[in-house]
Amino acid sequence: MPDKKVIGLHELYAKDAIEADKQLWGRTSDPVSRRGFLQKGALTALSMALGSHMVFAEHFPAGMIPAGLANSDLPFSLPGKRAGLVVLNDRPINAETPPHLLDDELTPNDLFFVRNNGIPPEDIDVANWTLTIEGESAKQKKTYTLAELKSTFEHVTYNLTLECGGNGRSEFNPPAKGNQWSTGAVGCAAWTGVRLRDVLKAAGVKSDAVYVAYYGRDTHLSGEPGKVVISRGVPIAKAMEEESLIAWAMNGQNIPLLNGYPLRLVFGGFPASCSGKWLSKIVIRDRVHDGPKMTGQSYRVPCKPVAPGTKVPDDEMCIIEKMPVKSLITYPKTGAMIKRTARLPIRGKAWTSAARIKTVEYSIDFGSSWNPCNVKVPTNRYGWQGFFASVSFPQTGYYEVWVRATDMEGDTQPMLLPGWNPRGYLNNACHRIAVKVS
Repeated sequence: MPDKKVIGLHELYAKDAIEADKQLWGRTSDPVSRRGFLQKGALTALSMALGSHMVFAEHFPAGMIPAGLANSDLPFSLPGKRAGLVVLNDRPINAETPPHLLDDELTPNDLFFVRNNGIPPEDIDVANWTLTIEGESAKQKKTYTLAELKSTFEHVTYNLTLECGGNGRSEFNPPAKGNQWSTGAVGCAAWTGVRLRDVLKAAGVKSDAVYVAYYGRDTHLSGEPGKVVISRGVPIAKAMEEESLIAWAMNGQNIPLLNGYPLRLVFGGFPASCSGKWLSKIVIRDRVHDGPKMTGQSYRVPCKPVAPGTKVPDDEMCIIEKMPVKSLITYPKTGAMIKRTARLPIRGKAWTSAARIKTVEYSIDFGSSWNPCNVKVPTNRYGWQGFFASVSFPQTGYYEVWVRATDMEGDTQPMLLPGWNPRGYLNNACHRIAVKVS
């Protein structure tokens, strides 16, 4: 039977901004009035560090660092990747894309973030690469070569956004264990392959099917032969969605090695860890999958909100399914400078696990007021949507431009950090950039 604690946790956390704010400030008044007003000495010091008077300082939330002092990116090159990605660690390789490098309509292959748990396979023989379908709830075992997969099933292409469940982890306090992603563990590409459901139906799906999971050919960091690095999955309903793919191409080219060449799964709207790389086997399970990184506290959050720093038992943690609504300013880069008489064009991307983004808004007064952006129509479900606006400023000084998105289900990004959890997942707080007006 399905695990009763598997829920759409984005709903719990995205709508729990007031509870998160209570934990942060210890008060229950209106969120807009919960501000740690900067005293004169602190305001002077901040203005000196920023190089300009901080406009709307009376609205700036306590405990935050101005965006003009909080951002940096370090150039570093990886195989098949452009210099400029920020490398978090090299064994396994994990690297994020700074926001200003995500301005393209689709993320170029050489700028797509990397989230690996093991070592990519070596000496890949595409001609002999196979994919096997089996499991307790498969009516028969089927094996396809890559050529057979391409010749047997209909080819489709969808723009699908992938985001690591831990994107934004670096903002949690107390710190959460894991790669300290800031905002760049996300990207959207045009993925080409075959629908997973077509392949599953060819093998036959029994009526008791609950989950579909993957196994890949990456190598465990220990070097132990045959040891599985990561094996996650999705509920059968997600596997059967028309946008759930077994993909071999990304933006019309082979998938980069670091992103799963020659074959991978792609599930939009779910944590990217569900989209298994170097795909060699799919299992149809009669239970919630129990592979590595599916149990314990991996990719799980507390079933109910908890206070920061709480130790949560494993049986009170729920599997993350849907990712929360989110947005990102991709132009200009934080630290932009503009003349008082000019208007600042801003662009960005917004995405959600719902049908589509409904609105995107920006604020220049730390969330005291909001203004609408223009939002582009999505190509398909789970593809991110571009937005743009032209911003004017009332006087010279330091500003921050904040953005927030709302989707068709009514979920809106919280202004500040959402509910704390032990592994630092699902941070969808407003993105912000620093701007100096002279």
